[in-house]
Amino acid sequence: MKTKLHEYDNYKNSGVEWLGEIPEHWEVKKFKHFFSEKKKTTNVALNCGSISFGKVVYKDDEKIPESTKRSYQVLSKGEFLINPLNLNYDLISLRIALSDKDVVVSSGYIILNNNLKLNKEYFKWLLHVFDVVYMKTLGSGVRQTLSFTHIGNCELVFPPLEEQTTIANFLDEKTTKIDQAIAIKQKQIELLKERRQILIHKAVTRGLNDNVKLKDSGVEWIGEIPEHWEIKRFRNTFKLGKGLTITKENLTDEGILCVNYGEIHSKFGFEVNPEIHKLKCVHPDYLINNSSSLINEGDFVFADTSEDLQGSGNFTYLNSKEQVFAGYHTVIARPSD
Repeated sequence: MKTKLHEYDNYKNSGVEWLGEIPEHWEVKKFKHFFSEKKKTTNVALNCGSISFGKVVYKDDEKIPESTKRSYQVLSKGEFLINPLNLNYDLISLRIALSDKDVVVSSGYIILNNNLKLNKEYFKWLLHVFDVVYMKTLGSGVRQTLSFTHIGNCELVFPPLEEQTTIANFLDEKTTKIDQAIAIKQKQIELLKERRQILIHKAVTRGLNDNVKLKDSGVEWIGEIPEHWEIKRFRNTFKLGKGLTITKENLTDEGILCVNYGEIHSKFGFEVNPEIHKLKCVHPDYLINNSSSLINEGDFVFADTSEDLQGSGNFTYLNSKEQVFAGYHTVIARPSD
């Protein structure tokens, strides 16, 4: 059954900047009218959980000491969970979730009791928008730590219950279709990436002449190579160096450009060009004693650490004549003359 939403005849200013205009017959109420903070209860028999990108997920119980688990609070299926800490120091991590499981979570989390009769599926979507658009501006301290006091006086819309149900059904239906389309596209992208990798591997290890005579390279991952090609050790092909011994706190918005291992993993894999890519900087004083950490056009910079095997060996290539430092957790590979 297809769900449709209709345009409303009249709208009004909600009086809340992030909400804008709303249907005339909808109400605006404070967060604390909808929800209160749940009193903490414990149950060590339940599995441990946490919030991850807007979903409640299981945690590895074996890694959590029994003494810690005894301090965890019960989160029941159908209750909203809020992560009060912005641990990623960003404005995109989703920190509100409607739980679909019974677990115990850290006592630092905020669990909500609803005070009014409402459609939780609708509020799942409403609180998602609240999370993304507005909640990121709340909190105190470097980590933007939240308490219920920070959000209690925030205002939310309150449509009639029947409309809440209609909107929730509409969004569930439409987002499911979109997610399915995304999954299909992602599979196609993965297949294209695999094709691309096969093409690159063949070209760099066998060349472009399909008729050339081949020999065993003696290197398992390379396989056969053209008979007239050589095999050399990496250290005989490149001069190796290290990036700056710094931390995030040393990065600035002005100074000498710097590429760091996190950017190699997430943004500038394969190539970096300061003329089109935005880089952080370090103070010019680093030029005095750390000139060996400067990279030249054509140098490769490897991340020397990774959280998983897939990221091992990630690198970037400097395609620019600009003055750039290799930053923390990096290894410079400069082609030998």
